[in-house]
Amino acid sequence: MDILITIGIMLVVVIAYIVINSMRLKKAVTNLTQEQFIEGYRKAQLIDVREQKEFEAGHILGARNVPSTTLRQRYKEIRPDLPVYLYCQNTGRSSRAALFLKKRGYNQIYLLQGGFRTWTGKIKSKKQ
Repeated sequence: MDILITIGIMLVVVIAYIVINSMRLKKAVTNLTQEQFIEGYRKAQLIDVREQKEFEAGHILGARNVPSTTLRQRYKEIRPDLPVYLYCQNTGRSSRAALFLKKRGYNQIYLLQGGFRTWTGKIKSKKQ
């Protein structure tokens, strides 16, 4: 019986964590469809937060690679006065990057819905 209570408490905590994070993310960032993303990213800073090997394998044309693992050291390379368009493979890393940037005063943050895996636009990759 104690195990069931413990599992129930853990489940409630996990659900609360997910709900709170999604509410924080909604306030911090605007999710865009691919069409909306394409409309605005040329006038913004397009940042791919995937790791360098993922970026080199293929990225959205015009994107700059600032891996989420180095964002804490490199975020000042991103201008806070211009819109920031973020993407990763799915949306997990870009969501965390958006929350990080929001805490540091960035206000125009946009995410690609579904991430790079759903992208059907132009891409660039390093020739192997």
